[in-house]
Amino acid sequence: MPVSCKNCPLRKCDYFIPMTEAELAFMISFKTGEMVVEPGTTLLLEGSNSPQLFTVLSGMGVRYKTLEDGGRQVINFLLPGDLTGMQSAIMGEMKHSVEATTNMVLCVFNRADIWNMFKAHPDRAYDLTWIAAVEEHFLGETIATLGQRDASQRIAWAYLRLHRRLRAVGLGDAHHVPLPFRQQDLADALGLSLVHTNKTIARLRDMGLAAWVDGKLSIPDRAKLAALAGVEPEPLDRRPLM
Repeated sequence: MPVSCKNCPLRKCDYFIPMTEAELAFMISFKTGEMVVEPGTTLLLEGSNSPQLFTVLSGMGVRYKTLEDGGRQVINFLLPGDLTGMQSAIMGEMKHSVEATTNMVLCVFNRADIWNMFKAHPDRAYDLTWIAAVEEHFLGETIATLGQRDASQRIAWAYLRLHRRLRAVGLGDAHHVPLPFRQQDLADALGLSLVHTNKTIARLRDMGLAAWVDGKLSIPDRAKLAALAGVEPEPLDRRPLM
């Protein structure tokens, strides 16, 4: 049974900016249904022209580009509350692929209705632009991380980002969150070899700073891990939910 936007569990999270009654009414009309997928399902394919956009209601996935040698480069991770498919809506085709890592439930939107949003609902259109700007900022931060941080700092930075983001949508507790991705996914996202990633993860665990075991990430002391990463342990900015 699809979840009504009125009862969306993500709207209860302080991380998301509350919708006005008019915005909620629009989202109810904008949503065309839900899709349930299993791990390994390709949601969006690089080069395709998808008629749909998705917001992750539950579950996690990865965004990646296919390389010339057939390998893949993970761009980032898809988490609850994330919107995906905008590239196809704006640019005509996807420039990367999206794959489910876990069982996922996705809210489905008709991309053709995007233009009506910009014409009739400028507040929601601004929110959409804001989300795109934040993703661009995140990619810039990732590039800076790849260029300026060593392996321990990169993984510490990624742990902090993922832990904070997952906590913001109500997953896990103050110290533990689910992290069902493969070490290879993290290695790809951070520009590291799998061997180097494995050794660094073990080193952080032995230092008592963070442990990623059996699909769960534990961070006993965020401040200490942030000091290693060279970042300030700041809270996430609130963001719109589409």
